[in-house]
Amino acid sequence: MRYIIVADIHSNLEAFTAVLQAAKAGGEISEIWCLGDIVGYGPDPQSCLHLLRQYPHICVAGNHDMAAIGEIDTSDFNVAAALATNWTAQHLLTEDKQYLASLPMIKEVGNFTLVHGSPREPIWEYVLSPMEAQASLSYFHTDYCLIGHSHVPALFQFEDGCCSQSQLPATLRLGKNRFMLNPGGVGQPRDHDPKASFVVYDSDSNSLKHYRVEYDISATQEKMLRLGLPHSLADRLSHGL
Repeated sequence: MRYIIVADIHSNLEAFTAVLQAAKAGGEISEIWCLGDIVGYGPDPQSCLHLLRQYPHICVAGNHDMAAIGEIDTSDFNVAAALATNWTAQHLLTEDKQYLASLPMIKEVGNFTLVHGSPREPIWEYVLSPMEAQASLSYFHTDYCLIGHSHVPALFQFEDGCCSQSQLPATLRLGKNRFMLNPGGVGQPRDHDPKASFVVYDSDSNSLKHYRVEYDISATQEKMLRLGLPHSLADRLSHGL
């Protein structure tokens, strides 16, 4: 079976569509595992939610998902993010809000733990270093943990009481070592590569593969500017920032 692992779609329909098209080209999608922040920043919150819900999927809540339905305030957001959150809240249907409100903060799926930020702090914590990953180790009990939030693909592996960080390899075979993995951002990558990032878990080969896919960035940017979303949020898409 093939599981498509995505994070931080951020209302970017062009990017999400390109990811699913690329994933389907490799075989049937058994299920989507979404690590939160479906909405926020981008111009198509309703459409991204609708597209995700067309597939068998498991999803956990992200901070932007919760902010868009008023479950958390935006005092810790920067000005552009807060403006986009307020815009998003005004463009969600009641059923969209009900769906977002139903999302769990953390979810175990087989030998994987799914969470947006970290197992220690599911909504807010960024895992950017081995120290932060190590601090979360005792908070999940599966062998593997999938995280989002930073929009940066990364791998944190645990062995002999130590944690090491590396770039996400093209192919990772599951073995004896526990790890935390970030598939990178679909709708707003922040590793200086503007291509949408995602991972496919193949349970038959017991491996994960990392992919990058181009999408029509200008189409997303044009919609954002036409709808009055902050120029800085549109501009950063071109640079993967």
